[in-house]
Amino acid sequence: MAKSLDSHSLPELVTGLVTDISNLFRKEINLAKTEASEKMSHALTGVEAFAAGLVFAICAVGVLLAALVKGLTAFLVARGMQEPNADALSSVAVGIVVALIAWGMISRGLATLRGENLKLDRTSASLRRDAQIIKERT
Repeated sequence: MAKSLDSHSLPELVTGLVTDISNLFRKEINLAKTEASEKMSHALTGVEAFAAGLVFAICAVGVLLAALVKGLTAFLVARGMQEPNADALSSVAVGIVVALIAWGMISRGLATLRGENLKLDRTSASLRRDAQIIKERT
């Protein structure tokens, strides 16, 4: 049968409180480790998307600019535009399209890495609850 709080001596109560607080902090540290691991995995996904966007942007600059500029230049020359003007207009048009694609992919990766996605929400809430409980018991 459990003893009531009134029948415990002060040293027993203090020892119990210290043990409870010690156990509580160990559990909180384990929770923080687990949640940080989950957030790190999520962040790595963002880094992968960001890196993929950069690789795509580099490939796009190398391949698309060469092929599309020449194709668009040939099209504009066939429509009567002078070759230097057609080449310049083609370069600008293709460059803008490639830049927009790269920007979209890089933005997606950075959005995954934003600070609010890396907060330890469960650990913070648990620590607030624990602090409130300790305040109430002391």
